Amino acid sequence: MAKKQKAIQKCINPDCGAEYGCGESFFKCPKCGDLLDIQYDWDKINVPKKLADFGKRWATRNERLDFSGVWRFRELLDFCDDKFKVTIGEGQTLLEHNDMLGEFIGMKKGCLHLQYEGLNPSGSFKDNGMAAAFSHAKMVGAKSCACASTGNTSAAVALYAHHCGIKCTVFIGSGRIAFNKLSQALDYGAKTIQILGDFDDCMKQVQAVCTELKLYLLNSLNPFRLEGQKAIMYRILEGLGWNVPDWIIVPGGNLGNSSAFGKAFYELKQLGLINKIPRLAIINATGADTLTELVNNRKLKWNGGKVDNKIISNFYNELTAKKFSPHTCASAIEISRPVNLKKCLRAIDVCNGVVRAVSDQAITDAKALIGKYGLGCEPASAATIAGLEVLLAEKTIKPNETVACVLTGHCLKDPNVTVNYHKEKGGKYSNPPIECPNDLKQIIKIMNLDE
Repeated sequence: MAKKQKAIQKCINPDCGAEYGCGESFFKCPKCGDLLDIQYDWDKINVPKKLADFGKRWATRNERLDFSGVWRFRELLDFCDDKFKVTIGEGQTLLEHNDMLGEFIGMKKGCLHLQYEGLNPSGSFKDNGMAAAFSHAKMVGAKSCACASTGNTSAAVALYAHHCGIKCTVFIGSGRIAFNKLSQALDYGAKTIQILGDFDDCMKQVQAVCTELKLYLLNSLNPFRLEGQKAIMYRILEGLGWNVPDWIIVPGGNLGNSSAFGKAFYELKQLGLINKIPRLAIINATGADTLTELVNNRKLKWNGGKVDNKIISNFYNELTAKKFSPHTCASAIEISRPVNLKKCLRAIDVCNGVVRAVSDQAITDAKALIGKYGLGCEPASAATIAGLEVLLAEKTIKPNETVACVLTGHCLKDPNVTVNYHKEKGGKYSNPPIECPNDLKQIIKIMNLDE
């Protein structure tokens, strides 16, 4: 690591290992094209001796960085000076201890916790990553940025770009975005381009555009975005009194969260701030189950960074030959070529992780249960509870283990799925509205409060 640098960008490919300063802007290694990581020289950073020390900043929340649920932990992502750090109050989230839902699905009292990221300013977990990525964008003097999105990324990018005075363009797939998420990007002033294709097509185009026009890319290929997303795990630990849960469960998708979570726990263990690493469960939709296929069926592994690229390319070629396009009601994870696949493999290795896929029916049923007993969430978030039910049934997770499920987005992100599920009696937990004559006796009869 170069002298005097607290942090560098380093290629994750062990056969390359190229290093770059944090004052440069890349979204992949210029030398080999692989993913980049942010690595720290911890000897040059004044990291608190115990995690509980971060809790002292609750007393100084009038300071903007201490108020942020990302920058409150800034020593653990110390890649830029404080003057560059961007915040709009992200990370004021809730770790809800939920016995009603837990007991309904077969868990013991005190074991189920829901990390509700829907309380972020744009309504999803993405704001954690944007706080960090836009800080880096300011540091390198970016004037324009772009992203591809299934919805939440576009909302968060547009919001933070507006805050920073940076021009913003978002690419969305044709008909592949929840309108409530699209409305946010439009409202926050982003230039929105709808590509005739799916998210994977948008992701390909936005990389080409950013390379050609020298724009700052805000997708999770950007290693600084994942640094911000580590903070979700710090807040879970904070919510548990700085104790480590047995399991973290997270939706799949582009695999940025799972990658960030694995990195967070690896670093905390390396620093001696935790004494164990929780297990990680990554849940995909069956209509977009690339990770499930590659890890469970084709046995793709991290292998110390020497990932078998042939397994990946063969599978992607099969998808291309079939003209496969992913489809699930959980639009946020409707992705078949996840850009953070290799980092996610590392997280699975670090966290002794497992991968499962659940049907749309299981997702919408779980979403209804979360709404009934919890906080409400977007469909992709509910994959966590659907996956937990699978893992409990197969006895991979025990009912008395401590589990934290990450609910990635707000329930109003995609209300059409919710309304249709209930109104059209789309599952066993549907709660449809009841039509009634404009008559008091009939109304009271239908209410039947004694039932």
